[in-house]
Amino acid sequence: MTYRMVHVGLGGRGRHWVEQSIPPNVAADRIEVVAAVDTDADRLTLAQSELNLGSEQCYTDLETALSEREADFVSIVTPPAAHEPVVDIALDHDCHILSEKPIADTLEGSVRIAKKVREADKKMGITMSHRFDQDKTTFRRAVQEASPIDYLTARYTGNVRERGVYSDYVHEMDDLLLLDGAVHHLDILASLVDAPCETVYADTWVPDAADYEGDCSGFVTMYFADGTRVQYEGSYANATAMNGWSHEQFRAECRDETIVLDHRELTRYPFDADDVGNWGRKPEGEQLPLDERPTWENTWLIEQFCDWLDGTARMETNVDAVLESMAIVFAAIESSKRDEVVNVQDLLNEAHANA
Repeated sequence: MTYRMVHVGLGGRGRHWVEQSIPPNVAADRIEVVAAVDTDADRLTLAQSELNLGSEQCYTDLETALSEREADFVSIVTPPAAHEPVVDIALDHDCHILSEKPIADTLEGSVRIAKKVREADKKMGITMSHRFDQDKTTFRRAVQEASPIDYLTARYTGNVRERGVYSDYVHEMDDLLLLDGAVHHLDILASLVDAPCETVYADTWVPDAADYEGDCSGFVTMYFADGTRVQYEGSYANATAMNGWSHEQFRAECRDETIVLDHRELTRYPFDADDVGNWGRKPEGEQLPLDERPTWENTWLIEQFCDWLDGTARMETNVDAVLESMAIVFAAIESSKRDEVVNVQDLLNEAHANA
């Protein structure tokens, strides 16, 4: 079935959707874009050129767009603080929802959105796109097939400390590292553990050389209910891009092997009883090929969402499932502010009680 879609948001990440993620799904007859919406009228020309929409299909107001165009779902690519109002309008018009991360700019807002979607009996997916990149997908599969996990680590470090390199708005963000980058990385790490995250401790800061208002560097330690430990290092403001965006290092220490993803190359190091005690020699690993499929990231996630609308199993990153990842991120924010360990499930339960 072809689903009618109204796309909201054409700036920044929205441009990526319009230019790269949406067209393959239009070509495959999964979706028909019936309207595009952005509060900045100048951006609407992008929808006309890339999605072949007429000027009459381009709007600066979502309420008007959904009143004039019949749609099955709304895609949301706006700043996080604007997600909930867009969700409200979409639900008022009986639409399903596919949204960029995070669910909202607060945990309470995220819980409210999930509750509203359940009460409306609608489906909402979150495009945790990094989890569905080619190298991360292969890493996740390799880890899931390996022996039990002892602990996980990840490193994301870049040298975008000055303005003019990355999007201007991120320099003004509160909790930049956790809400912009780590929201993806912590989600990937949590997806590898078959148990809820119990506690988080985070230490975040702004280095002297960095031109950011919000904390852009930090460490996060997580403890899961099954005993798995996780350590994360992230920074936008290092001297070098040791593991910049999409080239992160993830490492899984399992009982019988170590699996390392580094700069999009995946290597497996099996336990070798004959090598015990060789402290100074790096073992020879087995490089693993990356998985192959036609699409990745948001293009694939739009496909998954349409399959879910067709009646298949819920997409992995449905709004209720992603609440767990959101709780980890906001617990890390609270931990850094309080300088203490935060119980993730208590924080999530409190947000549910207040929703």
